[in-house]
This record gives sequence, C-alpha cells and structure tokens, in this order.
Amino acid sequence: MRDLGGLWSDLTDLVLPAGCAGCGAGSVRLRQGFCSGCVRELESLRPAPARPDPAPPGLPPCVALGPYGGALREGLLAYKEKGRHGLARPLGALLAEVVAAAAGPPRPVALVAVPDTARAARARYGDHLDRLVRPAAARLRAAGWPVRVLRPLRALPRTDSVALDSAGRAAAAETAFRLRRPLTGRRPGETVVLLDDIVTTGATLAAVSRMLHRAGMTPKAAAVLAATQKRHRR
Repeated sequence: MRDLGGLWSDLTDLVLPAGCAGCGAGSVRLRQGFCSGCVRELESLRPAPARPDPAPPGLPPCVALGPYGGALREGLLAYKEKGRHGLARPLGALLAEVVAAAAGPPRPVALVAVPDTARAARARYGDHLDRLVRPAAARLRAAGWPVRVLRPLRALPRTDSVALDSAGRAAAAETAFRLRRPLTGRRPGETVVLLDDIVTTGATLAAVSRMLHRAGMTPKAAAVLAATQKRHRR
C-alpha cells in the first residue's frame, strides 16, 4: 500500500554519524537514518494480519507491517533503546500505512496508543509511541483522513515483561493501565484503532481493548509495526 503521498518522497537525505539504524553501516548516505538498502527492505514490507497463537480474549484484529526482524527490528531498537528519536518520522510514516490497512477505506479515525509507564518515558526521554503517533496522524490527515489522537489511558508502574511467559504477561497487563477520566465525546462513525510498536502475545493490546470496551469505546483493530514470530521447538 503506497497511497499516503509517497513514503520517502518528502524525506531529505542526511549523513548522520550514527550510521544506518537498520544495518549499522557507516559512511553511507542515509534517508532519515536508514541506508538505501534498508529503505528498500522497509519499502518492500506490506501490512498484513498478525494474530498471536493462542490469541488472548478481547484482542481486536491486529495488523502488522512485518515480522520483528531485519531493518525493522534494528530500527525499532535504535529508536527505543539507543535514543535515535529522529527515526520517529519514518517509523511514524510506516505506522500510518498500517493504520490505513487496519481501518479500511478512508474514514474518521481515533488513534489510541498504548502508553509508556512514567519510568520508561523518563528513560527514553519521552513516550516513544506518542512520538510515533504525531507523524503517523499527520501523514493520514495529509492523505485526507479525519484523524484524532486520543490519550484516555495512563500506564501504572509495573515490572518488565520481557522475562514473563504468556500467562505472566496476561496477568501483568490486567492491572497495567487506568482510565484518565470517563470517556466522553465519542463521535458517531469514528473508528478506534489501537497502536503499539510490537505485538508478542497480544496480552497488552487485549487488556487495553477490554478496558476501552467497558468504557464504551470499542477498538475496531490494532495497528503495530512488528509482530514477533513464535519459535517452535524441534
């Protein structure tokens, strides 16, 4: 899907000392942090359904740009963990394409991102998804989509879920968020799309979706940049 004004046409070539975010190559011309080879790799990705197996109850249909690997994985790691905040613009543009695929034909859309905890936001000098949502929403609006960005949730302190299994992630996600205030102002015909960077077990997206559903704002879909692949034991 390449109908959002050209993914890279408005990006200026930059030479950055940090090297390519996708492959680490240095001394190459970069487009917003990616070398030409990684740009081609990212441009070749197409949003597609991604559903964990087993899927947790309440998980809406999920669409991902691609598997969590290659230039996409390295770019996300550079953005989230290595402080390369300039990658928010190209990654946000990619996220806009996933939203378009998840929502269907152009229509009023409300974007709800899974929020960072206060601790994670401090470590990353800001909420990493919030930085992605802004360029994603701007690209969608430029393509004619009526878009609102809503922030109805706040994340509560919690332990890192990296070492947790599926059951542990599900249990942690149930108490990980709280509504900021009663939800009001829902617009008729508006499609709610949840946003996250990566889907693994789907526990977080499912917990957020259930919370919003109880508050009268049921998400139609979830849009993510990457989906982890389940490893099968031999």
